[in-house]
Amino acid sequence: MSAGECIFCRIVSGEIPARRVLETDNCIAFLDVSPLAPGHCLLVPKGHFDSLAQMSAEVAGSMLSYLPALGKAIVAATQADGFNVLLNDGKAAGQVVPHVHVHVIPRKEGDGLGYRWHPQALDDAAADALRRSIEAGLGG
Repeated sequence: MSAGECIFCRIVSGEIPARRVLETDNCIAFLDVSPLAPGHCLLVPKGHFDSLAQMSAEVAGSMLSYLPALGKAIVAATQADGFNVLLNDGKAAGQVVPHVHVHVIPRKEGDGLGYRWHPQALDDAAADALRRSIEAGLGG
């Protein structure tokens, strides 16, 4: 998808209006138009990146450095008990818009939102092989 076709790029450029709560040189945050809870915001890089892996550490770090303040402000504004930070990276992970975006979702006790975790055990050999493979991918 080209940046001109991307809904988040169009929001960044001002072509599509959004209820912005934060804007910096590298990112914006705005209220989600289909929130899971009132105050649900999206934190989006201004540059177009389909995947977090495409972002430089500097751009990603700059964008993500706003998460603590954004979460705190959302919790205060909504009188929430906490918040979730969620980034779906890739279609298989549930990413619908192919532009990196972080969901910041305020949570209240008993709100009915949640996760469906299905933990799986790994035997020691499989866990060690996986650790070595990840470590090698990181250049370790």
